[in-house]
Amino acid sequence: MENRLFALRLSALRQQKGVSAREMSLALGQNTNYINRIENGKNYPSMQSFFYICEYLGVTPQEFFEEKNAAPTRLNDLIVKLKRLTPSQLATVNAVVDELVQKR
Repeated sequence: MENRLFALRLSALRQQKGVSAREMSLALGQNTNYINRIENGKNYPSMQSFFYICEYLGVTPQEFFEEKNAAPTRLNDLIVKLKRLTPSQLATVNAVVDELVQKR
C-alpha cells in the first residue's frame, strides 16, 4: 500500500470511529498533530505505532489493509451478532444479503 493510500485508509477509519485527528493523536500519547501529519503524508508511523493505531481503531493490521472492507469494525460487530442467530435466521439474513449484493 503506497503512502497516500495508507493515509486515506487511516483517515477513513478514524472518521468512522467519529474522532478528530487531534483526539486520536492525544489518545495515542502523541503530540496534537501526529495523526494529521500522517494523513497529510508528512510522517509515517513506526511499526509499533501502527499497531497502536490499529488497536485504537478496533481493527487488526490485516483489516487495516483490506481496502475492499470499507467498514471493518461494523463488519466485526455484525459477525458477533450473526453468531447468536439460529440456522433458520442465518438463512434469512443470507438471502437478504444475496439480494442486496445483486442490486449493486
